[in-house]
Amino acid sequence: MALLIIGLVLFLGAHSTRMLADQARSQTINRIGEMGWKGLITAASIGGFVLIVIGYGQARSYPLPLWTAPLWAYYLTIPLTFIAFVLITAAYVPGNGIKAKVGHPMVAGVKTWAFAHLLANGNLADVLLFGSFLIWAVASFVSSRRRDRVNGTTYPAGTAARSGLTLVVGTVLWAVFMMVLHVRWIGVSPLGMVTAPAVPVAEPPAIIEPAPQSELKAEGAAAEGAANASNASDAAKTDTSK
Repeated sequence: MALLIIGLVLFLGAHSTRMLADQARSQTINRIGEMGWKGLITAASIGGFVLIVIGYGQARSYPLPLWTAPLWAYYLTIPLTFIAFVLITAAYVPGNGIKAKVGHPMVAGVKTWAFAHLLANGNLADVLLFGSFLIWAVASFVSSRRRDRVNGTTYPAGTAARSGLTLVVGTVLWAVFMMVLHVRWIGVSPLGMVTAPAVPVAEPPAIIEPAPQSELKAEGAAAEGAANASNASDAAKTDTSK
């Protein structure tokens, strides 16, 4: 769990400098240059991502359930992840109308993805991972839109063709990930979860305390007395028969 937390701090911290310490960020860029800053952020992001993958994998081996997700949460996760893929795709296809409307589709997509997974997963590691990304994405989106308003930033209206291309590419990526890659990389089939009943949280095993020594001695004495009485009865029967 510690590796997961450290990885989240590194990865999300590297992507929060403009939101939390914009002045320090600008001063650092002036001192080491744009390429040096990008190299520093890239190194922190890669290191944080690796730690997240390792830490989350370790935490999944020893799950600590906090709640059991209801079946409707799995059904809702599927369309939400579809929206997330389309939004993330819109960040890379130039001239689409989704980016013109949303402004920051990448962050909006991460926000939707994190919220969807938080609905369907109730283990402690899941809450840490998806909850952290959700909080970061909400804060980052609000900060980015506020900065757009202050700077007067506008986004050109997209074309219908580019918007359609974004929708098609996002749908294909979503389908491939849902049907193939999610099972191979994560080990869980999202489509299989919607047909399986919710698994209840396992109750901890009951702890049976040993009986006090006085009770054990009393039970032993009673058993010994019963045995002696049985032996005496057998002996009396033997004498009578003689």
